[in-house]
Amino acid sequence: MRVFVIAGEPSGDALGGAVMTGLRQLRPDVSFDGVGGPLMQAQGLVSRFPMDELSVMGLAEVLPKYRALKRRIAECAQAVLDTRPDVLLTIDSPDFCLRVAKLVKARSDITTVHYVAPSVWAWRPKRADRMARHIDHVLALLPFEPPYMTAAGMGCDFVGHPVVAQPQASQAEAEAFRAQYRNGDGPLVLALPGSRKGEVTRLTARFGAALGQLRDSHPDLSVVIPCAASVVGLVRDLTAHWPVTPVLIDPADDPEGAVKRAAFRAADVALAASGTVSLELAAAGTPMVIAYDMAWLSRVIMQRMVRIDTVTLVNLVSDTRAVPEYIAANCTADKISAGLRDTLAAPGAQQVAMDVTMDQLGRGGEAPGLRAARALIAVAENA
Repeated sequence: MRVFVIAGEPSGDALGGAVMTGLRQLRPDVSFDGVGGPLMQAQGLVSRFPMDELSVMGLAEVLPKYRALKRRIAECAQAVLDTRPDVLLTIDSPDFCLRVAKLVKARSDITTVHYVAPSVWAWRPKRADRMARHIDHVLALLPFEPPYMTAAGMGCDFVGHPVVAQPQASQAEAEAFRAQYRNGDGPLVLALPGSRKGEVTRLTARFGAALGQLRDSHPDLSVVIPCAASVVGLVRDLTAHWPVTPVLIDPADDPEGAVKRAAFRAADVALAASGTVSLELAAAGTPMVIAYDMAWLSRVIMQRMVRIDTVTLVNLVSDTRAVPEYIAANCTADKISAGLRDTLAAPGAQQVAMDVTMDQLGRGGEAPGLRAARALIAVAENA
């Protein structure tokens, strides 16, 4: 079995590495070609060029590299056409990957599979229809996504979310973390203002003000911030004048992520930017408050396009509204601090929603990478 696989960013590399591990287990004769990072290379991929070339986001970052990216799209498509693999597997990074698939489908009948469904259930539903013109099958991370994909004309398998396979800290590790970082009997709060510079810049001041208000009712409050590598310096600068002094966890000092996992398990509550971090918190059993804002123009556009009444994945997967969220105009220090106080007062109120979410995402079942590999083999064999 020959698989041409493309990932364009670290999260895609992690998905790719897991599905390649599963493929090797199920089909020892499998061979790989394509583009990927260190986790995919560890499974035998010789990347045609560094994956970092594709890890660019935002108009300002993309424009200077537009010609180079366009050339890489053409190169990848031609390589697929030249090698005629059993399946082309593209992983997330739709701006790059789907353009490659489009060129491949225009000149061949090679089977195309895309891993990670677009969030058409949230906004821009027509994306699925456009994607169906050159994608045969989708591997979905969320259990409610397959009907949206099949309605557009693609096959789709829910294969589970990688969060269910991530290691968790033990109770002993969590207690040791609390002993080191907690002040007296006060609550330990996890602050997670995001991993992108724009969101960190917009949210950090409001997070700090909200935590300052929370300290009025919890004087022994402790705050810990596990930082994303890309924004450590920015977070350090922006929190220097917070009314509370946080402990920053630098991933450079925690290469295996053990301290971050302990922090997630140890915290009494988390204040987090919207995103997949809510699933990580649910996996750790940590109650949360979600807050998010965006640039004014983006806010106006999103308010007109959004099709859901909650952006928190725990709420969506569990079909509840257990996790409080403060989005856009509601993302204020007063409202966030009130939400934190309410959550601390009823720490078990979110537990059922978090458990349902993890079960729905595949906890306790076959590893998502293995499920994805099994689905990919079936698609290739039935093409």
